[in-house]
Amino acid sequence: MTAAFDTLVTRLRAAGCVFAEDEAQLLVSTAATPEELAAMVERRVAGEPLQHVLGWAEFCGLRVVVEPGVFVPRPRTEFLIRQAVALARRVVATPVVLDLCCGSGAMGAALAAELERAELHASDLDPAAVRCAQRNLTAGHVHEGDLYEPLPATLRGRVDILIASPPYVPSASVALLPADARLHEPLVALDGGGDGLDVVRRVIAGAPRWLAPGGHLLVETGERQAAATAEAVAAAGLAARVAHSEELDATAVIGTRL
Repeated sequence: MTAAFDTLVTRLRAAGCVFAEDEAQLLVSTAATPEELAAMVERRVAGEPLQHVLGWAEFCGLRVVVEPGVFVPRPRTEFLIRQAVALARRVVATPVVLDLCCGSGAMGAALAAELERAELHASDLDPAAVRCAQRNLTAGHVHEGDLYEPLPATLRGRVDILIASPPYVPSASVALLPADARLHEPLVALDGGGDGLDVVRRVIAGAPRWLAPGGHLLVETGERQAAATAEAVAAAGLAARVAHSEELDATAVIGTRL
């Protein structure tokens, strides 16, 4: 370990980076030149998310492109992907997968990587997220628009696995989020309305029209919101259950079209 590296670690730690040594190693290994490293360090010290600075995030063992201003995929969402993979392997040989509120496309990319083959579609309202998803989902179809609105009509009634991690932070709690998320990620990807479930309910309400018989909807939500989310799934005519991981502090509500 060089003196320059030690200095970098000290500077990152002083800026509040809890895993300063790990971050320093990532920055050093990613930067192509000393000048690029210096610029990246300045951005990180100023509070920009590490993933935006690096240009990628690790998710389910993949390096997913994440551009500045795009929602950074969270480790907890890997739990939803595990559930989706298990369900996808029980359906048809080539499942039709739909990733709503796809952001960078990390969820769709991770699910596709676990399956031998799949027909993959994704949609997001944010143009920056769509550009990012197009880079990560080169074998998929990325649509720009509000939830189901931009999807081709030919998908209706054909979706085997519908995954979604919509915004589910209650509006009043957005101000309590860490600064790197609050200041550098789009509000539309965080703010879920009064109780956090405005977009979640819209995802659920539209799902039955797009799911194939026996198809599954998997929605990420907060543990405190799980009961209300499951009620909405049942009200939409789907068989509902809740899955939770203590390890990842992750909750997924799963609905199945019978």
